[in-house]
Amino acid sequence: MTGFELLTVAQMKEADRLAVEADVPSLILMENAGRAVADCVTEYYPAARVIVLCGPGNNGGDGFVAARHLKERGFEVRLGLLGEKSALNGDAAEMAKRWSGNVTTLKDALPRARDNVVIVDALFGAGLARPLEGEVLDAVRHVSMGRMPVVAVDVPSGLDGNTGKVSGETPHTGLMAFRAAHTVTFFRKKPGHVLFPGRSLCGEIHLAQIEIPDSVISILKPKVRENGVAWRLPLPHVAGHKYERGHTIVVSGPAHATGAARLAARGALRVGAGVVSVASPPDAVAVNAAHLTAVMVKPFADAAALAALLAGKRLSVVIGPGSGVGRDTQQWIREALNSDAAVVLDADALTSVADDVPRHLTQPHTRVVLTPHEGEFERLFPCLLARSETRLEAALAAARIARGTVVLKGPDTVIADVEGFAAINTNAPPWLATAGSGDVLAGFIAGLLAQGMATFEAACAAVWLHGECANRFGPGLIAEDLPEMLPVILRELQANIP
Repeated sequence: MTGFELLTVAQMKEADRLAVEADVPSLILMENAGRAVADCVTEYYPAARVIVLCGPGNNGGDGFVAARHLKERGFEVRLGLLGEKSALNGDAAEMAKRWSGNVTTLKDALPRARDNVVIVDALFGAGLARPLEGEVLDAVRHVSMGRMPVVAVDVPSGLDGNTGKVSGETPHTGLMAFRAAHTVTFFRKKPGHVLFPGRSLCGEIHLAQIEIPDSVISILKPKVRENGVAWRLPLPHVAGHKYERGHTIVVSGPAHATGAARLAARGALRVGAGVVSVASPPDAVAVNAAHLTAVMVKPFADAAALAALLAGKRLSVVIGPGSGVGRDTQQWIREALNSDAAVVLDADALTSVADDVPRHLTQPHTRVVLTPHEGEFERLFPCLLARSETRLEAALAAARIARGTVVLKGPDTVIADVEGFAAINTNAPPWLATAGSGDVLAGFIAGLLAQGMATFEAACAAVWLHGECANRFGPGLIAEDLPEMLPVILRELQANIP
């Protein structure tokens, strides 16, 4: 879906170049960008005094435009420039000429106290690759100590647009980037806007269209997107029957550890799988049967019996929630990967294969999804997070190793597939971090896979639905609440399908 693509800093620079090549003058791009910043300030801080801090490059040029528009709208505007106005060049120099107000140093532009002031941060854009220092760092800390609201241009200065990290910042350095209340960015977001800690520094993000034609996306072909409703859910039809909507099997653990499997099964059923069964070891049959109604209980005694259960068509299977760690779970995984079922590996299944992922996932199985949180990811792929620049990079590398789709869970869950496509999720609230929520997510994924969704799309849709369920319920959420929030969300989504 248009607008969800994420562009690296280099891709955004190329988008600008392609727009100019398509006869959109670069001055028009800068004019539109600066006007969008002014619009944000006007909407959210209509009575404030405005301090615009401009850098020596095009980000500063956007700031000069914003200052001019705000002054024309009657705002009291003070502009501070890093460096000399005479040193500006290109479009930034032209926009500085069009500014009729005074230009001071950064230090002189900053107010002593908050006093109904808003700061426009137009110092550095997303491509800054060095730590802030000197008077810029002093400005960051002055604004932070004064708790002055910041509207950032493109990204808060100090933030890397590709990684979401702050150059040079450690627990010992203190703040090394602006913390914005609002960030105005242009054409498409960048990975740094949605990966933490960048997402927490950007505040509310406003995406402004500045006349870069959408056609450049087909040239850039970005493989990373923000996870949103960019997929089409499978819909039942009037003449259909439950078996057309697939069968999800969730493998249960022993009698004392059955709840996780039932949570996954409930999730699969609510998300639309036509039939859901819990494959239960003999000692757990009674306890599972006592708790389940619409979900069937299928006893199995060993791996061969599980293989027989997985011999049907339109199947998906979840292994891991409460299954236990060890050889039995490894054998169940082997049988699942030898079947035609789509496979979701979660929790104990991940720990069971952590000693040698390539050896355990030997089958060229294209419909397998792994759903690790960071601790499980570290066990599965030792040191991969530490060696990778971002969680995005780590998840993509893991997908290649596992030859499947990897869902690296967290506040910025990353879904990555073996072909190099990835999505970064942004709708998960903090109360989603509760026991059992991951089991429900595994069930959501499996339920969509059973209905025939492609593996990567099913994982993306399930993660988004999972977050939306938590948002709709709100604080106090427990895992059992998640499936019960699905009907209203699915109804709204289906109502909007053309």
